[in-house]
Amino acid sequence: MERDEILGRLRERIVAFAASRLSRDSAEDLAQETLIVLQEKYAHVECLEELLPLSLQIVRFKIQSARRKIVRRGEHTQISIDDMPIPGSEADPELAAERNQLVERLAAAVGQLGERCRRLFALKLEGRTFPEIQKLLNAGSINTVYTWDSRCRKQLRELMGGGPEVAR
Repeated sequence: MERDEILGRLRERIVAFAASRLSRDSAEDLAQETLIVLQEKYAHVECLEELLPLSLQIVRFKIQSARRKIVRRGEHTQISIDDMPIPGSEADPELAAERNQLVERLAAAVGQLGERCRRLFALKLEGRTFPEIQKLLNAGSINTVYTWDSRCRKQLRELMGGGPEVAR
């Protein structure tokens, strides 16, 4: 049997050995790396009886090295993005009902606010800064805008039923 045939058979054994300890893709990669080492450093070894234990020892070292690298990089603690739940996709009817009630109360409360408060909240939701809001609402000073904002949030909290966590 020629060396290429022996290496072909060895490759199958190496992949099977590595796949029993790692994923199939990683096993394929390790088998290729092991065969490269056998070709470059151990070209003088010809018989299967010597190549088999040598190749398995090399792949063991490669597996240990791969595991050390995974731990060093922290990859063993990562969660696959495919396994992560989509936010809001949980089928919790109680949570969904609470959220819907809160949205309804908020819409009703905002509808009772004055025009300036509604405009101020709309501008804040657009991501406008207080100096920009000052110019858009023609306020005399920035402190006026801060005061309007404080009063509007307080009024919204009262309309929604109190609680400091509302309208922050």
